[in-house]
Amino acid sequence: MKRLIGTTLFTTGALVAALALPGTSAQAAGTDPRIDLRVLVVTDGGPATDAIAAELDAAGTPYTEIDLTRADRPVIDAAYLADSVGGRNRAKFQAVVLPNDNPFPAGSAEMTALADYERTYDIPQVDAYTYARPEVGLQYAVYGGYAGSLDGVRAQTTPAGLSGPFDYLEGAVPFEDNSPSVGESYAYLSTPTAGADFTPYVEAAIPGTTKRGSLVGEYRHDGRRELVVTFVYNQYQQQFRLLARGIVEWMTGGTHLGASRNYFAVHVDDVFAADDRWNSTLNCTPGDVDCTDPNAVPDPIRMTAADVDHAASWQTSRGFTLDMAYNAAGTVDFRADNNGADPLADRFVAKRNDFRWINHTYTHAFLGCEQNTSVVPWQCATNPNGSIKWVSRQNVSDEIALNRVWGQLNGLPLQNDELVTGEHSGLRVLPQQNADNPNLGPALGDNGIGWLASDNSREPGQRQVGTATTVPRYPMNVFYNAGRAAEQVDEYNWIYTSRAQGGSGICEDNPATTTCLAAPLDPATGYADHIVPLERQIALGHVLANDPKPHFIHQSNLAEDRIAYPVLDGVLDAYDALFAPSTPVVNLRMKDIGRELQRRSAWRTAVQNGQVTAYRVGATVTVEGPSGTTVPVTVPEGTLRSGSAFGEAYAGGRSGWTSLAGAPLSLALPSAPAVDAGGSAPAAVPAPAPAALVPEGVAEPVSPGTGG
Repeated sequence: MKRLIGTTLFTTGALVAALALPGTSAQAAGTDPRIDLRVLVVTDGGPATDAIAAELDAAGTPYTEIDLTRADRPVIDAAYLADSVGGRNRAKFQAVVLPNDNPFPAGSAEMTALADYERTYDIPQVDAYTYARPEVGLQYAVYGGYAGSLDGVRAQTTPAGLSGPFDYLEGAVPFEDNSPSVGESYAYLSTPTAGADFTPYVEAAIPGTTKRGSLVGEYRHDGRRELVVTFVYNQYQQQFRLLARGIVEWMTGGTHLGASRNYFAVHVDDVFAADDRWNSTLNCTPGDVDCTDPNAVPDPIRMTAADVDHAASWQTSRGFTLDMAYNAAGTVDFRADNNGADPLADRFVAKRNDFRWINHTYTHAFLGCEQNTSVVPWQCATNPNGSIKWVSRQNVSDEIALNRVWGQLNGLPLQNDELVTGEHSGLRVLPQQNADNPNLGPALGDNGIGWLASDNSREPGQRQVGTATTVPRYPMNVFYNAGRAAEQVDEYNWIYTSRAQGGSGICEDNPATTTCLAAPLDPATGYADHIVPLERQIALGHVLANDPKPHFIHQSNLAEDRIAYPVLDGVLDAYDALFAPSTPVVNLRMKDIGRELQRRSAWRTAVQNGQVTAYRVGATVTVEGPSGTTVPVTVPEGTLRSGSAFGEAYAGGRSGWTSLAGAPLSLALPSAPAVDAGGSAPAAVPAPAPAALVPEGVAEPVSPGTGG
């Protein structure tokens, strides 16, 4: 079982560093050039370069983008790439990303300038997506290789990749195959040309042979280094998400501004309360304000003491902590109806330190406008003058305070500045309520709330509400009103099938919805065979995207059939199979997630405003900016700060958020051994690359020119 990090990420404090980078050409003392910590991304609008740019964005790594399709773009020449500062030569970019190995016309002066720049300053180049050919150190695919779909193929990281830029992986790199009717991953598989200094990092079996062909590899030639990628991808595909970190680490030598982690957190709402059950006959949820059928009788779902034991044991087995968002009125009312007994609350309180806890308000009341439920869908009630009737500041405050007091009296290890309101109410909700309850912000201030949950499907960005900053949460498509798999499937079929198939027709009315079903799922197998894999894939996609936002489910999903666990296990099992122990899932509580998102936003603004300058001169890195600016920095393992290890270990390197203290910053790290290029490839017969069939919607790389 891999270790999970549950503490606040990254250290703060002054950063003073001396960096020795692997692969850097030795120069006489005092003559080393200045290398700015910024990446040049040259794009032709294709998905591959856009994916790499998105990875840099997410990590907070500064880059400059040149769009080759724009007539007003700057010309790439020697002056654009380098100059001098204070009498010292300066390379303006630490790495270059191109759409392919040469996206310019034959004999291009721009490609010549880039090649000269890379040789002079030892700047690596990433070929975001190119085809196999001798110009990139590979044989044409037609000669014993392969050109075509890799959908569903299980590629493998080579020993050189696992000891190099992809050391954070376990080894396997599975390619997605989400639809048998859609080509998702076109690739060229080939082996190195005879005598080429080429090291494959990721390979796959060449169909019909016993050989393996390169998908990602390093080609060293003419005093230059290229990372050659021969499959097409976009920023959302799992195969790219697995390799994105390594691509950035390769191009930067493991030293760059920005940092990333793989995060996963799960909030369980409505603990102690009961969730109303979906009615498969009425196709609504009795007890819900929009289920008005006179035969609608609520049938609540509530956890038991045995479910608490199972949750605690599951956490121990997975090394993962759930966040329990509780409503104390649920147990108070249950005791009142059961002669003071509530085995569920008793067991939770006994095991209170096994979980993290979040205030979810006392009764789960709707805290926005007062609801007029005499109409479907409900509307905001209004005063005689037409103004909206809002839940009062006192009532909002009471919901927060009463729940907190109950938690404190029962010894729950609360963070008093965290809050999840029922249904994220109080915040605007369209179409009925297009503004926040004006009483919400003041009530949050009355109770010292600093972090307020919001629904990411409605508001993906953070914002300020009174004293609180929102923390967007991903809703998992495991329904709050389902405790059994058959109920989940029935409601899923109702929502996502056509009227002719007995469904609601929502998909017919909203053709952009992507979850729609061609036919109803089998009630006996649909949950395990369709819903679980889909939800696992969606959640794992968030985990692999350096996205710290939490997911949320409900206590009903931990009761009865315990339908949440197959999804959660699916995410964690898939993750464990893909990543090395050096790269654990980071499992943060809500306020730490909020702080991480907040820091990223401030850093993004600082970079966009040009407030921070970072560069390397020989073995020294300098970061300059306004005092108090918090900077994310990633460096190789072994890096020291004032004689002590810098930052935190993660994915084979070290990283940390560091607050500038009014003086330039500094760090010292050991150099790494050169990568063994390996044996030479067999001889190839030169021939033009064949015209390959490319699936609709997947771009074949632009044919490179002959320069460079």
